[in-house]
Amino acid sequence: MPATVIVGTQWGDEGKGKFTDLVAREMDLVVRYQGGHNAGHTLVVDGESFALQLVPSGILYPHITTVIGNGVVVDPRVLVAEMDMLEARGVDTSRLRISGNAHLILPYHQELDKVTERRLGKAKIGTTKRGIGPAYADKAWRTGLRVQDLLDPGIFRQKLDAALREKNAVLAKVYNQLPLDGDAICAEYLDVCGPRLAPLIGDSVGLVHEALESGKQVLLEGAQATFLDLDHGTYPFVTSSNPVAGGACTGAGVGPTQIDRVIGIAKAYVTRVGAGPFPTELTDEIGDLLVDRGHEFGTNTGRRRRTGWFDAVMMRQAVRLNGLSELAVTKLDVLDTLETLKVCVAYEADGERFHHPPYHQSVLHKVTPIYEELPGWCTDLTGVTERSQLPKEALDYVAFLADQVGVQVGLVGVGPGREQFLDFNG
Repeated sequence: MPATVIVGTQWGDEGKGKFTDLVAREMDLVVRYQGGHNAGHTLVVDGESFALQLVPSGILYPHITTVIGNGVVVDPRVLVAEMDMLEARGVDTSRLRISGNAHLILPYHQELDKVTERRLGKAKIGTTKRGIGPAYADKAWRTGLRVQDLLDPGIFRQKLDAALREKNAVLAKVYNQLPLDGDAICAEYLDVCGPRLAPLIGDSVGLVHEALESGKQVLLEGAQATFLDLDHGTYPFVTSSNPVAGGACTGAGVGPTQIDRVIGIAKAYVTRVGAGPFPTELTDEIGDLLVDRGHEFGTNTGRRRRTGWFDAVMMRQAVRLNGLSELAVTKLDVLDTLETLKVCVAYEADGERFHHPPYHQSVLHKVTPIYEELPGWCTDLTGVTERSQLPKEALDYVAFLADQVGVQVGLVGVGPGREQFLDFNG
């Protein structure tokens, strides 16, 4: 049975958690394939909100095995705290599995993340300072510690001591920071987190393939989004991994022929956190309205998100990069009070028109968005339960988005709740 991938198509915060949770109903495994606790999913179930950082969204279903894949970087302290939160709220976390090949985030990764970002000043990337980038850098340098090292205290300490010799020298001599204590790190990671996580650590690749070979349904869940991708995003204002659908192959250990459905998640408008180009950004009262109505503040960081009109130019590129088979549009209800809506259908720069993002960053930073206007519906959509109940203007807006990007819209969100969605299939 081929796998399904869910991927964000903008700059993150599209509402992937809700739709992953929705699609997961019919799944047996839900696998997180990249990122770390710099990405949060908020799920609302029966009016109760669950903010998840590392645990895959499917954890709320008792029939699903959730898997943290080898492509994820894991802070075990954060993971244990998240498991404790879920258990305290009646959610069984014993079905969670963690790849032994996933890399660990260590305290020195977070310290280096903070001091390097601070040193960049106005040129800062806008990192969450959770240590994600430094952990992936150590992975590439082949000096990282992995989750499986928690099971071997001798190896863990050996690798940690080697890493601390270098990291403490950099922290002390370059950034004038106090050195980190290896004994304290071992006490946290080996004595506290190790025993708690040990029963959950194993061969995630084998687990996924056994499920696929036995005909089970597997969902591969990405964090962040397409334009935060290390290779294909608005570099350097990106994350340190590959959220695009292709990243699911390496991050979960499956081949491309084992994936037959790629669902892209997009807001009915666009948001972005941190620095970087944003052609359709709104800095006026409409932008403020989208922030207020959409509750556009980071799940993990609380940072206010930048907001803008839907950008079909970047979405066409997301369709290309991910091979999207369908699109899910979230937060359509946030636009309820607007009399006129705009959709960016092209960019212009230096007399040239672009229907896909220009490859050169200098051009992208100076493009002018070309908009088409559509009438709003000025109707509360949060109580709508069927597609046929939508106002004509809302239906036309969704149809216009689908026509612009060339992919059918299968699901539409009209509120934060688990059941507040409309099925556009069929």
